[in-house]
Amino acid sequence: MSNAVTLSGYTPAQIRTIKQTVAKDTNETEFDLFMEACRSYGLDPFRKQIHAVVYSKDRPDRRKMSIIVSRDGLRVLAQRCRDYRPASEPAQIVHDEALAGPTNPKGIVSATVRLWKQDNRGEWYPVIGEAYWDEFAPVMDEWAFDKEAGKRQPTGRKTLDQSGNWAKMPIVMLTKCAESQALRAGWPDQFGNIYSEEEMERLKTDTTASEALHELEQAEREARVGGAGILMVFDDTMKLEKVPMGMVHDRCADFLRTATPEEAHVFRVRNEHALRDFWVHDKGAALEIKKLIEGKEADFKPGQAA
Repeated sequence: MSNAVTLSGYTPAQIRTIKQTVAKDTNETEFDLFMEACRSYGLDPFRKQIHAVVYSKDRPDRRKMSIIVSRDGLRVLAQRCRDYRPASEPAQIVHDEALAGPTNPKGIVSATVRLWKQDNRGEWYPVIGEAYWDEFAPVMDEWAFDKEAGKRQPTGRKTLDQSGNWAKMPIVMLTKCAESQALRAGWPDQFGNIYSEEEMERLKTDTTASEALHELEQAEREARVGGAGILMVFDDTMKLEKVPMGMVHDRCADFLRTATPEEAHVFRVRNEHALRDFWVHDKGAALEIKKLIEGKEADFKPGQAA
């Protein structure tokens, strides 16, 4: 039944919604891990307490999923710890005007947060969390349009990422990082492998100029040929056909359903790299195509192909 509750506690329809929203870039294995983390931590993705972020999703050698817990999620977990008490005073912020500039508009050096933990005797003692601007602020390469090259290129300078809240609320963001540090220091069993979104912002900008340039050039190439897609061969003319990424599964499936075992085998050989690229993009859909090919090849006898 479509409204049956699964072992995760969500209906299939709810699981699909989670996959399409807070975990939209995950593959099957990563999504299973994320759902298990939701269950294990007792956090609700629908309340934005937890979500998944996949870094370098289009580069298999650098691909990495991180499970991110929001500040609300962290506090939910903290409240379950009977020996936890929140900060009783504002965070201590250290400034240095000499550091003020494009990468640090307010010249912030660090933020220190003091939480409280109760020991076995019932006494409360402080747990300190410190976060330094240089370690957490999402600083990135500055890009500008180069008239001679006719395109955007790195200028060689650094700047603070303007896309998020670090430029708007730098003190708040660094304070959140310090609070996360304190939670891990005082309650390692509960928070040892949990990271807040603010702590992970820097990973989004930790790419070299050459990597950023590679991604830009790839996007420009895709734009020139009509968007992202995969070049494939479907007949003996060896003509390359650019199939839009969203249509690769249907195009391949239509071809394979009417293909002979020999044609399916030749198709796999000719499109080995293209199918591998599709696997990286959409593992589930690529697996279905793989099964179709294997089903056809089961009746193929070596030596038949030209």
